[in-house]
Amino acid sequence: MGDKSVSDKDVDDQYYTDDHSKIPIPNDGEAHNEHSSPLQSEKTMSTHLYKRRWLVVCLFSSYSLCNSYQWIQYGIINNIFMKFYDVSSFTIDWMSMIYMLTYIPLIFPVTWLLDKKGLRVIALVATALNCAGTWIKVASARPDLFPVTFLGQVTCSVAQVFILGMPSRIASVWFGSKEVSTACAIGVFGNQLGIAIGFLVPPILVPNVEDMDELANHIRIMFYITAGVATVLFILVIFVFQEKPDIPPTQAQAAARLIPAESYSYMTSILCLLRNRAFILLIISYGLNVGCFYAVSTLLNRMIIEYYPGEEVNAGRIGLTIVIAGMVGSLICGIWLDRSKTYKQTTFLVYVMSLVGMLVYAFTLNLGHLWVVFLTAGTLGFFMTGYLPLGFEFAVELTYPESEGTSSGLLNCSAQVFGIIFTICQGKIIDSFSMLAGNLFLCAFLFLGTVITAFIKSDLRRQKANQIANTAAAANHQDYGAVAPIMSSRF
Repeated sequence: MGDKSVSDKDVDDQYYTDDHSKIPIPNDGEAHNEHSSPLQSEKTMSTHLYKRRWLVVCLFSSYSLCNSYQWIQYGIINNIFMKFYDVSSFTIDWMSMIYMLTYIPLIFPVTWLLDKKGLRVIALVATALNCAGTWIKVASARPDLFPVTFLGQVTCSVAQVFILGMPSRIASVWFGSKEVSTACAIGVFGNQLGIAIGFLVPPILVPNVEDMDELANHIRIMFYITAGVATVLFILVIFVFQEKPDIPPTQAQAAARLIPAESYSYMTSILCLLRNRAFILLIISYGLNVGCFYAVSTLLNRMIIEYYPGEEVNAGRIGLTIVIAGMVGSLICGIWLDRSKTYKQTTFLVYVMSLVGMLVYAFTLNLGHLWVVFLTAGTLGFFMTGYLPLGFEFAVELTYPESEGTSSGLLNCSAQVFGIIFTICQGKIIDSFSMLAGNLFLCAFLFLGTVITAFIKSDLRRQKANQIANTAAAANHQDYGAVAPIMSSRF
């Protein structure tokens, strides 16, 4: 299947199927082969890849970036916002944890809305809420307006619920079976890049100055920049973002479209997922890994300042290193999955390396050498955040043909729950014992997640569906080749 220059309206009334055969399309848009038999039509369905798919996933990745940037923009300069708003460190920690808290109760109605209304409605709501949240923050750049800035952050956290679980859904709806994992990795890439910018930019835009008027001006500038970007992205989604391609990209998606809408029950889908033992194990292991990442990210400023006082900018750079390394890991893992389809083996290996990375980071943090922290944090990030698209794609494989948004939503719900628990517990352990004890606390749960991952049965349902459909297509092609000469001789 190639990127032949065919418009979304199929102006040349043709497209290419998975086996590269060119088939005419009638003007009504229904794929049809004038030589195909009824049996052939029942067994195989038409597929096509549109160039627009790259625009859709990149636009999604961009507004995901804008939203995830705001998740960490308070936490990475925790001490500065504490001083500006005159609140405690734990209160500023909640500016990150609120992203996790709002996700838990809202993910179920949002995934229901996704199944009922589709990707475009979800994208519009996400970008509208994100845009509104950024402008609320613009109005909060005064020391006495902490409740306003918290309201803005809550609004953005609600927008996140409409974003976080979408990469696998967009990848499945728009991309072919040989590139779906790469597309999912690109979707996750935007979220990770936003976190990276959230680590890097706030310490640069908001220096630790004593004059409150000057500090307010720096904070206001940061908020204005974010609001401008969010507004542009909202406008682009209105005019550019498309619900789904006219012709599905894979046999699995083509089959999914044939399921009558009235036969679908959201609650039945949820119950079916919760009866899937392999998926339940993945929910737990995914939550443990990503929850640890959330805790490390939220408390990173405290960790670095503890051993390296006055290094707020370097704390942001270390966070940037974690996420940039994770972005590289995500893309490598996505490409590897598309080529190898070794979902279980890759997921387990990356989980083991996340545990090793966390152990090394924990025991080297206090050595007094920032370059060592950069190195160990980058290694940790490569595997820990590189795990994100692996979890999404493995879940889709284990749960096909259930909605990708629902399976991803349950994974993220688990991550938010563990993220809140780990952030609060690690913070208390750091206060009561030591930084090393807090990090070893996370290591213990990463070890538990590694063991759980080893027991997940690799049941790749989506791959099986595509293989069965392609086998049927090949068989039908051979049957047609044998029948055609006979028909010609008779007529």
